[in-house]
Amino acid sequence: MSKHEFFFKIATTADEFEQIHRLNYQTFSEEIPQHEKNEEQKLVDPFHAENTYIICIKENEVIGMTAIRDNRPFSLDRKIGPVEQSLSFPVNAPCEVRLLSVKKEYRNGRVFLGLAQFLIKYCLKKGYDIAFISGTVRQLKLYGQLGFQPFAHLTGTDEARFQPMYLTKTTFDESIAGRILPPAIPFLPGPVQISEKVMNALGKSPISHRSDQYKEKIAKAKDILTKLVNSKYVHIFLGSGTLANDVVAGQLSLETGRGLILANGEFGIRLVEQANRLGLQFDVLQKDWGHAFTRDEIISNISSKTGWIWVVHSETSSGMLNDLSLLKEISEQHKLKLCLDCISSLGAIEVDLEGVYLATGVSGKAIRALTGLSFVFHHHEVKPSLTLTKYLDLGTYMAKDSIPFSQSSNLLEALLAALEEINRETFEKVVETHSFLKNQLKQFGFTIISEENSSPIILTIEIPRSLSSVVIGDILFNHGYQLHYESDYLQKRNWIQIACIDHYDKADLEKMANLLNRVITYEQTAIQQALVNGK
Repeated sequence: MSKHEFFFKIATTADEFEQIHRLNYQTFSEEIPQHEKNEEQKLVDPFHAENTYIICIKENEVIGMTAIRDNRPFSLDRKIGPVEQSLSFPVNAPCEVRLLSVKKEYRNGRVFLGLAQFLIKYCLKKGYDIAFISGTVRQLKLYGQLGFQPFAHLTGTDEARFQPMYLTKTTFDESIAGRILPPAIPFLPGPVQISEKVMNALGKSPISHRSDQYKEKIAKAKDILTKLVNSKYVHIFLGSGTLANDVVAGQLSLETGRGLILANGEFGIRLVEQANRLGLQFDVLQKDWGHAFTRDEIISNISSKTGWIWVVHSETSSGMLNDLSLLKEISEQHKLKLCLDCISSLGAIEVDLEGVYLATGVSGKAIRALTGLSFVFHHHEVKPSLTLTKYLDLGTYMAKDSIPFSQSSNLLEALLAALEEINRETFEKVVETHSFLKNQLKQFGFTIISEENSSPIILTIEIPRSLSSVVIGDILFNHGYQLHYESDYLQKRNWIQIACIDHYDKADLEKMANLLNRVITYEQTAIQQALVNGK
C-alpha cells in the first residue's frame, strides 16, 4: 500500500478499537476539554458497545473516525429532548453521528470529506433518512461543507460548546462534499448503467400494445434481435429471464425424448430446478463450479433416448463460458436439439444461434435496457399448445406476433434505444475491459475462478478464507464501487465478482483494483497481527 494512500472502512479489529479510544482521548480530552484527562490516555465512549465506527486507515494507522448508532435515546436527546420536536419536518429512520475526529496532521479536508462520503453511503444502505450530530462550534464551517445543518440551541459548557446539527441526503447533495462526490460505479452483471438515450426513451408517453405503432416497433426490435444472433425467429415476453427459461421448459415438455442438462454453476442448477417443476424427463451432467465440460463427458452421458441438451452459455456464477462450438458439434452429430440460456452473453459477446433449437435472453444485463423483457429465439415454426398454460406457450406468442397479452410500450421503447447502440465495438470493449482488469488483478496475485475458460463478461475472485467477502464488498461499495458479492451463492463460496459489461475508463478500473488490493492486504495484515498479539 502506498504511504500516501488511505481508505475508509468499518472498524472490526481489537487494534482498530484501541486506536479509536486513543484518538477519542486526544480529541475530546486534550484538544477539546469535554472529558477529564487520565494517565492511560484512552477514552472509551459510553456508547461504545452500540457504536459502528467508520475509520480512515493510512497504512496500519487510524487517522480519522466517526461513530454511528441508532439506539434511542440519542446523546443529543438527553441534551435538548427528543430531537424530532426541534425539527419542522417528519423523521422516520434517524441515527446519531458522534466522535467525528481526525488527527491534526491530516486535517487538510480530504479525510473529513472521505468520512462524510463514506457515512452517507453507509446510512443510505442502512435505510437511515437523517443523521444527527453535536458539532463543536470550532468547526461549524467544516460541518457546513459536509452538509450538516444547525438546529435547536447550543449545548455544552463555556469551554466546549456544541451545536446540534442534522444531515440528510438532500443537504449532503447540496453541500460541497456532495457536489464533488463521484457517482457510484457499478461492476454488476445487472442492473447496469443505463444511458440517457435509453432513459429518455423509457419516459415516452405510453401507447397501446394493440396499435399499429406498437406493432411496428416490436417488429423492428425483433428484426434487430434476430440479426444480432443469427436466428430466424424471436418472441418478446413481459417478464424476467426465468420466464423465458420456463417457456423453453414448456416446449421441451412436448418432446418425446429424454433430455440432458449440463450444470457447472448456479444458473445451470436453476435450469435443473425449472425442468423438474415442468415434469421433464432428463439426466444431469454436473461438474464443480468453474470447470469445463469435456467432449468425452458430454458424449458419455448421451443415450439412445436423449433428444435434447440444455445448458447455460455464460455461467456468470463462476465466470465460466461454456464452449458453444463444441455443444453445436455434439448436438449435430447426435441429432440433439440444443437449448441455450444466453441471458448473460446476449449483447456482451458475439453469439451465433445457427443450429440452436431454443435460446433465451433478456433486455437487462448486457443489452443495457431496463429489466422487464425477455426473449426466446428459435428457427422452427411453433404451433400453439393446448396442454401448456397460455403465458408459457411459445406457440401462442408466435400466432400473435409476440403480442398475445398486454405489454409495456415504455420497456419496448427503452429496448429499441439500447439495441440501436449495440455494435461490434460494444463486444470489443467488453473483451478489452476483461483483459485489462484480469491483468491488473493477476499482478496483485488474486485467484481468478474459471481463468482458462473465462467469460469476458465477468471476473470471479476467490477471497482468502480468513477474510469475509461481504466485508470486502461493503468497503468497496462505500467507496463508490458496486461489486457483485451479495448473492447467497457467492457468499457461500467467499467469492466476489466484477462484471465487465459496462463502459469503464481505465483509470476507474485501476483505482478499483488498487483499492481492492489495498483493502485485502490491510485486512490480512490486521488478522496476522491479531494472531501474533493473541487477540
